[in-house]
Amino acid sequence: MTRHHQPRSGSMAFSPRKRAAKETPKVRSWPETEESCLLGFPGYKVGMTHVTMLDNVKNSPTSGMEVSSPVTILETPPVVVMGVRAYRKDTRGLKTLNDVMAKDLDEDLTRKITLPKDYDVEAKLDEMKEQLDEVEDIRVLLHTKPRLASGIPKKKPEIIECGIGGKSVEDKFEFARSLLGKEVNPADSFSDGEHVDTIAVTKGKGFQGPVKRFGVRIQYGKAARSSKARHVGSIGPWTPARTMWTVAMAGQMGYHKRTEFNKKILRIADESQVDEVNPKGGFVKYGLIKNGYVMIKGSIPGPSKRLVILRKAVRPIGKHNDAPEITHISTASKQGV
Repeated sequence: MTRHHQPRSGSMAFSPRKRAAKETPKVRSWPETEESCLLGFPGYKVGMTHVTMLDNVKNSPTSGMEVSSPVTILETPPVVVMGVRAYRKDTRGLKTLNDVMAKDLDEDLTRKITLPKDYDVEAKLDEMKEQLDEVEDIRVLLHTKPRLASGIPKKKPEIIECGIGGKSVEDKFEFARSLLGKEVNPADSFSDGEHVDTIAVTKGKGFQGPVKRFGVRIQYGKAARSSKARHVGSIGPWTPARTMWTVAMAGQMGYHKRTEFNKKILRIADESQVDEVNPKGGFVKYGLIKNGYVMIKGSIPGPSKRLVILRKAVRPIGKHNDAPEITHISTASKQGV
């Protein structure tokens, strides 16, 4: 009898728990919207504080009352749309068909990206427009401006690919064409009260044992005295004669790419409003905010200074999108916390 072969089914959950390939996360899917806008925006995680706001959730036990809530602050310097990318579809998925880059790129990018002197942007865009019949999707390339963020000790911009909304491929192309080479702010894509997904690489904790990594029980009694306490008692049966990947064992903990769905934006502010949120002495391990910021309810993945990508919610059903009234923002020093 031949052996039965079948592709595995079901979710892998958080496995395999290996280190992320790079610190800048890659977004694998974008929602579909008819509105012409950027579907994502990058920001740098600053830290956390707390606010007092009026609860505007209908049928909540505290509806209409002042409640205290922890919030995370992201500094969001403007980003530049540096390129337009067209995708075609084949049997293996989406493949890049054509790229068009903007002229006069940031000097920190020109060290790695050099365009020919006779590079004609308009001619390249017209060429892409003629290929729209075979184009499946249009996306844009963004680059960040870390020099503008006071707490980020880097000069080299991050380059990320971002989806755009539109009713058709033609609408997406025209919208991307209008943005090429221009600066974009988070208020152009998101609004107060909107729910977004946060995508980032979590805080790395290095090589850890199974007790800390998976929460297995510490050995007790004779088992602990005869050998060791912080290990797994059994790593599998005789048959199958191999160790399964599901067995809790020591390995990398943290520094994984994670996505958290439906985080509420409480406020999107520009650089004129940073004094309302900057604590005395600055944020721990970051400093003072100089650019605009986004205030998100609750916590998000990653340590301070980590790049976080905000994406329009892919599971927005049944979420309350009204911005609450914030009555107080804590600016107390966080140095001793």
